[in-house]
Amino acid sequence: MTYRIAAHFWAEEKIIEDPPLGEIRPLYSTSASNVRIGQKLRIFLDGALIYSPGLPARTGALIEGSKIVAIGPKCAEIFDSSTDSRLDLAGKFIAPSFGDGHAHPLFAGREAAGPAITGLTSIAEIQSEVARYAAEHSEGWIVGGAYEASLVEGGDFDAAWLDEVVADRPVLLHAADHHTIWVNGRALELAGISKGMEDPQGGTIARRLDGSPKGTLREPQAMDLILSKIPPRTIDDDVAALNYATKRYLQHGVTYATDSWVEAGMAQIYKSADESGKLAIDLNLSFLVSPDNWRSDSDRIEAERELFAESKNIKAGSVKFLADGALSSGTAALLEPYEDQPGFAGIRIWSDDELFAAVQHFDRLGFQIHIHAIGDAAVRQALDALEEMITKNREWDRRPVIVHAQLISDEDMPRFADLGVIANMQPLWMYLDPMNKELIAPRIGARNELQYRLRDMVHAGVTIAYGSDWPVTSEIPMLALGVPIHRTKPGNSDLAWNPEQSIDLELSWSFYTSSVAYQNFREDEVGSLEVGKRADFIILSENPFDIDPRNIHQVKIDAVYKEGVRVI
Repeated sequence: MTYRIAAHFWAEEKIIEDPPLGEIRPLYSTSASNVRIGQKLRIFLDGALIYSPGLPARTGALIEGSKIVAIGPKCAEIFDSSTDSRLDLAGKFIAPSFGDGHAHPLFAGREAAGPAITGLTSIAEIQSEVARYAAEHSEGWIVGGAYEASLVEGGDFDAAWLDEVVADRPVLLHAADHHTIWVNGRALELAGISKGMEDPQGGTIARRLDGSPKGTLREPQAMDLILSKIPPRTIDDDVAALNYATKRYLQHGVTYATDSWVEAGMAQIYKSADESGKLAIDLNLSFLVSPDNWRSDSDRIEAERELFAESKNIKAGSVKFLADGALSSGTAALLEPYEDQPGFAGIRIWSDDELFAAVQHFDRLGFQIHIHAIGDAAVRQALDALEEMITKNREWDRRPVIVHAQLISDEDMPRFADLGVIANMQPLWMYLDPMNKELIAPRIGARNELQYRLRDMVHAGVTIAYGSDWPVTSEIPMLALGVPIHRTKPGNSDLAWNPEQSIDLELSWSFYTSSVAYQNFREDEVGSLEVGKRADFIILSENPFDIDPRNIHQVKIDAVYKEGVRVI
């Protein structure tokens, strides 16, 4: 499986191959035949090691309906062999299902329909895949992703290269950093992008020596010139995309997640998917606002929150802000200038006045605040906005989130805990990949070694939750779980990147379970295996604590249960 992007959003990126799903294994031996996928029972999980971060390991659990009713020795005492189902799981490892605190599942589902260019290693390979896709889809736009920008020095890709394989239809490909697109001549023509056109404020259009557009555009302000021309998808298509994405989540043990980019019209897609039973997991929606639209969109966002007031599966109580861009594209907001652009310290999307006013406004309406901030200046601005919000607004259980937080100044580190801010971080980004080595390090120099200071954040008392940022990177928790421990690409023997910032497996696991549940206001339901909580859990092929952390990604998920029902 490869990932392709069909919508844009601000985020740093890390690309890693998604291993094949493989077969779903049968569930061992049982004394009853009623353990088929999709059936609710009273089930005794006999002999299994029940693991939940922060709690003592126990053996055996009893599930009744959707809830855990007993764990440990008491299970055998209340097990009724005449009516209850017994699963012999001696020696097997059971853990809470995972959550994903920051992702874009609708975009991930959409992109599955485009050309598969992720991981291709040359322009020729990309051309071949685009040509193949065009031959199989004879009409309309061709939209896909994500190509590796480092394939071309400077990252400026030429429209002529795409014209060689498709010239009569518009082609738009997203770069791996999702701050950049590469388009063909027909797309430039439809967007009216010509030699005399100026760059939009906050965005750039790559140009040839004569000033004509080359075919590469950076940042949403420029990308939107072309993205806005793509015909809208139908609700049925998008419901199918959500169905695809949420089923993939289930296959990898994720039963709840946050969609951190909900634009106007998307709430209706989620509503339709919810009502038609096409959502395989529970979701928390975060509505995107910008400096230009937050006032005019406030009433709509409140109304769309109410669409899900009675939903069991969807919460819609978060608002998303973008404070800056990304390090790879040189647009993350920094306290000191970029080394390759003297005097330039990145882009701040919001002025202080506007961000402070918007954050306070939505907090007063009872929305959780979710701010994208990658550079240390953006992190400081986000913290300043949240601090003023907390000072001026009423006290309530708000749980604000700063997502990514790749660079944090020493001065600002303790402010996360002081203000009760959750840092949502991406575990698959915590190794030195080619993007960090070849694109980011030359831009920021020694500061590259200060990214993802996970252990420092733990010592500072920061509440940390994980998010995949799918489809920017893989949605598979087992692929990412060990990276913050060994700080290398899964399975590699490379030297660790900043090993002094590594943490242990139990902490990493808690950041993917109980912390995400807390971030999503679901800690009373999921995130740990305890009596009274929902029976959302995974059965693994082996105990991850018994193997080299570099090989945790090889551990298979044998089964997934959601609300006491085996779904995988």
